[in-house]
Amino acid sequence: MLKITFLSRLPQLAVGCSRSLHTSNNLLFRCTPVLCAEPLKKKKKLDPQIIKQREERRRKKLEKQIRRLEKNARQLKPIEELEVPMELIDEQSKRKRDNPKTTPQVVESRALLEKQWSKYKMEEKLNDYQLYDRLVAAQTKALNELKLESEELYQKAIQVDQELVPYRASGPVSTPPIKDYEQPDGEYIDVSRKWE
Repeated sequence: MLKITFLSRLPQLAVGCSRSLHTSNNLLFRCTPVLCAEPLKKKKKLDPQIIKQREERRRKKLEKQIRRLEKNARQLKPIEELEVPMELIDEQSKRKRDNPKTTPQVVESRALLEKQWSKYKMEEKLNDYQLYDRLVAAQTKALNELKLESEELYQKAIQVDQELVPYRASGPVSTPPIKDYEQPDGEYIDVSRKWE
């Protein structure tokens, strides 16, 4: 409390002094808020040789990690399902078959069959399009005739029929609990192989 009262009186004292010395009303003493800062720690001077050795060790460690990663990058993880058994590798020469030579007549007949098949599929597709166009045209003609006959019947005809595909689902929204089911406690043994 003593410090606060003393500091609160200081501006008055300074003002009183300034009146006697100067004609302006300036404060000669100002208080600033306390800044909670610590003095900077003095840096220890290290030998440049030690700093150089540390950087050299760090650089060598990084180079070693990069070499190890590059070495393992070329090596793929083996997939057990895709590994070929050694018996099959040994019997490879016995199991190898040569492709039979195709004669020009066989090649020509295959090309002719391919052309005939593509022509047949194109005609089938065109027939489907024409049938669809005929059905849509007949439907629109019938609806137009119905509209001219009766607007009420036309509105009923264009409504969606909910009974067209009768599907009803009934039953519980969630599965019932299984009797005498013991829940796993969450612990398991990981038996997968690790590749490093």
